[in-house]
Amino acid sequence: MDQAEQLLKDVFGYTSFRDGQKQLITQTLDGKHSLGIMPTGGGKSLCYQIPALLLDGITLVISPLISLMKDQVDALNQSGIPATYLNSTVDRFEMEFRIQEIRSKKVKLVYLAPERLENESFLQMIQKVPVSFVTVDEAHCISQWGHDFRPSYLGIGNMIKRLPRRPVISALTATATVQVRQDILQILQIPIENTVITSFQRPNLRFSVLHDQHKIDFIESYIKRHPKQSGIIYCSTRKEVDSLYQYLMEQGYLVGRYHAGMGENQREQAQEAFSYDRIPIIIATNAFGMGINKHNVRYIIHFNLPKNIENYYQEAGRAGRDGEESECILLYQGKDMHIQRYLIEQSELSEERKELEFEKLQLMNQYCFTQTCLQNTIIKYFDDPIEQPCGKCHNCLAKQKSSAQDFTIEAQKMFSCIHRMKERFGLSMVAKVLKGSKSKKVLKLGFDKLTTYGILQDYTEKDLQQLGLVLQAEGYLESYTPYDGYLPVIKLTEKAIQVIKGERNVYLQPLQAASQSNWSQYTIHTQRPMILDRLDDLRKEFSNEEKLPPYMILSDATLRAIADQIPQDQTELLSITGMTQHKNSKYGSRILTVTTSFVTERKKKAQNKTPERPKDSNPSHLVSFELFQSGKSIKEIASIRNLSANTIEDHLIRCHSEGYVMTWDKLIPEKYQDIILQTIQSLGASRLKPIKEALPDEVTYFQIKAVIAKAQLKDGAKLNSQ
Repeated sequence: MDQAEQLLKDVFGYTSFRDGQKQLITQTLDGKHSLGIMPTGGGKSLCYQIPALLLDGITLVISPLISLMKDQVDALNQSGIPATYLNSTVDRFEMEFRIQEIRSKKVKLVYLAPERLENESFLQMIQKVPVSFVTVDEAHCISQWGHDFRPSYLGIGNMIKRLPRRPVISALTATATVQVRQDILQILQIPIENTVITSFQRPNLRFSVLHDQHKIDFIESYIKRHPKQSGIIYCSTRKEVDSLYQYLMEQGYLVGRYHAGMGENQREQAQEAFSYDRIPIIIATNAFGMGINKHNVRYIIHFNLPKNIENYYQEAGRAGRDGEESECILLYQGKDMHIQRYLIEQSELSEERKELEFEKLQLMNQYCFTQTCLQNTIIKYFDDPIEQPCGKCHNCLAKQKSSAQDFTIEAQKMFSCIHRMKERFGLSMVAKVLKGSKSKKVLKLGFDKLTTYGILQDYTEKDLQQLGLVLQAEGYLESYTPYDGYLPVIKLTEKAIQVIKGERNVYLQPLQAASQSNWSQYTIHTQRPMILDRLDDLRKEFSNEEKLPPYMILSDATLRAIADQIPQDQTELLSITGMTQHKNSKYGSRILTVTTSFVTERKKKAQNKTPERPKDSNPSHLVSFELFQSGKSIKEIASIRNLSANTIEDHLIRCHSEGYVMTWDKLIPEKYQDIILQTIQSLGASRLKPIKEALPDEVTYFQIKAVIAKAQLKDGAKLNSQ
């Protein structure tokens, strides 16, 4: 394992393994077949790339997506690792050349689509090559219950039988229910004890479900607030992709689109432009699938309701693959549920499969109305042990802003109405009866004679339906599909019976919490320091020279670490995660030119104690700075300027980040400066609360942020939003 750890550092630029990686690599090197379930961005590729370099023969990587193969091979070759791929994009002459390279053992990893296993000439060739390791990527495709079943995957077993000796097998996927795991283990003959499941939780992702937004207005507003960020907007249909793409283009935004109705060349050009950061945003159907290996996607917006949680987590998981803070936003409207039901009904699936898909869709809908932690709701779906609430999703933040309200009486009335309607109708009809609707159907069925008719008439039918959906998501109601149709019917659970009997109370967040117009106060703010923009421009130069996507040159996480630490020599640069010897030899000197010149500029700027400015054009933060330098306290400045103390503090932090000399000593007593700095270094500067709790009560948050800014341990602008 020492060799594996050395490769991790020298070739891939990481100092330690992530959860699950070491166990999977050890099992492979010990000759054990394995199944690895790890979230998107969890580092699955290293689980086969490192063993491939240590085993004697070649490694076959069976992958369902051509785009993913090319990205992986380009990234490996960029790191000096010999790899190739065989798929339908390779012409006959190039194919012969690559096969000759495989025969002569000039490559260590060979990526291929499962359909290649049905090619007799390939099977004959591969028998003459020492295959020591076979990795099945996106292994959920093996199972008919996986969301992207690929029958060609079943040919893996036949190929292995034809090899002179049985290779080690590793199956990897990001999302797999219990049924899918069982299928993978059985088909690939992997012992169940060799299954490695890491937490499905993605702590760097923040999930939100927003109801009844004007979707296009929301997206335009979001793009304006995040102009330099890369994002994917998923739509359910080609028509919606084209419509949104056309609108944003007409408004002057740089966007691309991707769906199955476009020509192959059009799709390839769109994906390449997105991968190379030529366009920051792409609008797509789920045809823009698993092969998206772009690591610096900062947000995923679902314009419509996905058909199941597996699809949603796969798609949302394409944000933040580099570990940086990213957002996953789902825009919900009730009509989206009807569209998805229609698509299932019109599909050519068997009746058994349709029933399963309806159940999955219902769980997806419940996700949109749950009031518990959104991330926990997802990982519970995959039978992962629930951890503490994430504390950052829309539901967790909403609970911090407002306390739950008692809805026991409303719930009892609704449950009683459902009972009197014999549990034979959906929420729409229940809402009409509770509201006291005079619709023809309500009157024809005699529901106006029920004692529950009109007992919640102060609510709108829409609010009553939402209340019912929330109660369903919280486990008080459940839906089932009667044998004679596909429209779901609501029935009571044991929890609801307890409420009717007065044995349980119902406490819920306000019904409109999910559609508050002040949602933007929760958004991740991402102000960028000037040096990060310079490093980003340099990375684009490297990208153009190497003809590789920028994230393959240096990840956003590595770029931000360089911006935070501002290395001044080779030793400091090599200490940054992601900077390997190989990358340092290619890019190091030019990176150091940027960082050293930035420090020189800042020192020159700091020599001017009083900033120069045109008369009567002083920016707001500099006005606060001058008042602070003149001896005014933050409280006094806030009173003079009629601004909040927090705003004044932000002004001062910004001035310091711009290089102005600050008189910190009068703000932070000398006896506290060292202890604050030591505490920050011990706990890390990513969250202020634990730092504050570890310090004396009289130390303020602003004093902590001031020390962080002065020591340049973390981007102060980012900390302001913690």
